[in-house]
Amino acid sequence: MNIVAGIIMCLGGALAILAAVGLHRFSTPYARFHAAGKASPVAFLVAAIGAALALGPAGAVELAIASVAMILTLPTGVHLMFRAVHRTSAPEIAVDELAPAERLAEAEED
Repeated sequence: MNIVAGIIMCLGGALAILAAVGLHRFSTPYARFHAAGKASPVAFLVAAIGAALALGPAGAVELAIASVAMILTLPTGVHLMFRAVHRTSAPEIAVDELAPAERLAEAEED
């Protein structure tokens, strides 16, 4: 493993640690999801770039496929977690912009 790949992978690890700190330090579930949904994938992508440099072309292709899969599926997963928390707990936000849409959806179901 060359030194540049190692430094890039360590940088990805440092970003992952920052995401973990955000998960523990933020007080609302919305802020925690933001930390998990934004910082964690960036950390993975940075670490994957470093690993791709160390593994060569074959490993880089596999990491690129994993990265594309994560980029395509992560926004949907985080959105569904946001929505589940919003529906099951009392929101701790001052303005609830989702409430009118939820009331409309409930009225259409009946």
